[in-house]
Amino acid sequence: MNPKVRQAWENFLNPDVTRSRLPAASVYIAAFEALKDSIVGRIRGFFWTGFDETGDRVDPKYQSDVLARNRSPVYASLDWLKEMNAIDEADVRAFDRVKACRNTLAHQLFSTLGSELGSESLPPDFEQCCLDMVSLLRKIEVWWISNVEIPTNPDYDGSDIDEEGILPGPIISIQLLHDIALGDEERSHFYYNEFRRQSGGG
Repeated sequence: MNPKVRQAWENFLNPDVTRSRLPAASVYIAAFEALKDSIVGRIRGFFWTGFDETGDRVDPKYQSDVLARNRSPVYASLDWLKEMNAIDEADVRAFDRVKACRNTLAHQLFSTLGSELGSESLPPDFEQCCLDMVSLLRKIEVWWISNVEIPTNPDYDGSDIDEEGILPGPIISIQLLHDIALGDEERSHFYYNEFRRQSGGG
């Protein structure tokens, strides 16, 4: 058997190797879906008008003002966000890199798991893409909170909001997922143990 092929199979079949790579890829893919939902879902929700007998009702302006910009709802939404000054062109380019990394992980998962390069089998820009993804997600979520949710909530009238102190829900969810799936033994069990302790489960 070719030595490289043999090593790839050995890595793939080795639980210690696969268990160290699969969670990182899985967390990244899940975080990317959260980013896409923030990009597309937030805008669609903004144009949502209620329900009727056919299901959700969305203002026709969603089609003309957003979706008409691009065949891809994601890129149409990114363009709308850019026009609203929520993001800029550098953010769109960052999304392209983040998406390319996600596609590599999703479409080449088996070859990634079997690579003979150890932890380096993840895309070389994996860590930077993780940072870019979380940064872009936070930027979009904070924009919605600061420019839509807070101005339309009378409870915040006259309040001085510190954007740096805003911690959006999706960011918290990704941090929890990261700590539970990829943290050390103590960190990965922290939230579970605290939940059980505070809820009277142990």
